[in-house]
Amino acid sequence: MLFLGFVGLAMQTAVYAWFWFNVYYPEVSKPRISIDGYELGNGLKLYFRGHLLILAIYFILLLFFSNTYGGLKIGYLKPNDVFFSQIFALFMVNFISYFQIALLNNWLVPVMPIVEVFLLQLLISFLWAHVTNAIYMHIFKPRNLLLVSGIYPVDDIERKFDTRRDKYRIVKKMNISEGIDAIYKECLGNYDGVVIWDVPSQFRNGLVKYCYGNHIRIYVMPKITDVLLKGSDQLHLFDTPVLLLREYSIKIEQRAIKRTMDIVLSILLIILTSPIMLVTAIAIKSYDKGPVLYKQVRCTWRKRQFKIMKFRSMRVDAEKDGVARLASKNDSRITPVGKIIRSCRIDELPQLFNILKGDMSFIGPRPERPEIVEQYMNEMPEFAFRTRVKAGLAGYAQVYGKYNTTPYDKLKLDLTYIENYSVWLDIKLMLLTVKILFTPDSTEGIEDDQTTAQKK
Repeated sequence: MLFLGFVGLAMQTAVYAWFWFNVYYPEVSKPRISIDGYELGNGLKLYFRGHLLILAIYFILLLFFSNTYGGLKIGYLKPNDVFFSQIFALFMVNFISYFQIALLNNWLVPVMPIVEVFLLQLLISFLWAHVTNAIYMHIFKPRNLLLVSGIYPVDDIERKFDTRRDKYRIVKKMNISEGIDAIYKECLGNYDGVVIWDVPSQFRNGLVKYCYGNHIRIYVMPKITDVLLKGSDQLHLFDTPVLLLREYSIKIEQRAIKRTMDIVLSILLIILTSPIMLVTAIAIKSYDKGPVLYKQVRCTWRKRQFKIMKFRSMRVDAEKDGVARLASKNDSRITPVGKIIRSCRIDELPQLFNILKGDMSFIGPRPERPEIVEQYMNEMPEFAFRTRVKAGLAGYAQVYGKYNTTPYDKLKLDLTYIENYSVWLDIKLMLLTVKILFTPDSTEGIEDDQTTAQKK
């Protein structure tokens, strides 16, 4: 798979190399001339190592963005998802490379060649994603799995495994009530792995050790304590390993960098998206003459309340009964204009002003309404842990989950972000958020019959 990934990157770089040698290098190597006081052409002359450096930079950028967006996850993602990730990687790399060439030329160069590069690379990427997936599926057959569960229903996790029947097949299910000895014996059967789902800790620990000791692959769904321990520091007390788990505290230099990024990016995006916000405001006002903005009380750091701003996507009387509820799939309260702006995430743009003000950050757990926070905390007291950082426009749960991901799973994703925080993680999540904006199922509402939380 590593070799196939390298082949894919090499083919994409080869396309760029052809255009570089035949289109762009002749352009930047033209003799310098002056027209109306502007210096055009650079007279750039490169030798072999210079050309090699240009192509190496392109290859490294392509490797970085492909890895960030998941464009190299052959077999792990479906082929169309790999191709979708490649689209963003190729766009980012070609966008950067165009301005790199413009800098070498001391002026803008023709745009169409780099567009042709992009389109040709998309064709290669589409074929590469499907061919490599076919190779992967030929080598690695779907794994037959044994599902071991506790007291909670297995419908949710079974449905998720079922969406990847090309990789996993749950061929048998057992409940812990059938007896731990019977489960131990079944684990030795003709399975490629064991899924441990919501098994109480007193049984889970022994089951994990048993499977590990018998060289059995294990898929464990982590609990809150597992997520917290994953972010702990490892110490040694003489010859004894110790895990240090402490109150989350972002360092002062990290806070300064994070806040500076929030201010700079929010101002930049407010300027760039102002035409979109103006058109959206006119469309909302024209539809039903109601207010353009929708202000709602949300909770941020330490459950401090603030008023979040969004473009109104629902009817004015959407909550006339005063009951707070999440949007459901095919929600009749959403207006036609609202459906469009929600699908494109345009309704979230006014939150740039919340970020500039300091109520929110670009990256962090999504802010919830006080009533919903209290509801979740009654069922999951650990939900309070996610308020140890400032709320965000986007976060770990939005990138790696969906709108209809269960609250318990969202909590685990948010705690993963909190316990593993770094400035680089913020930057990575910002890049991935761009991809999520174009992922339809990340904007879906919850199913009408979906429970609000899963007790653990």
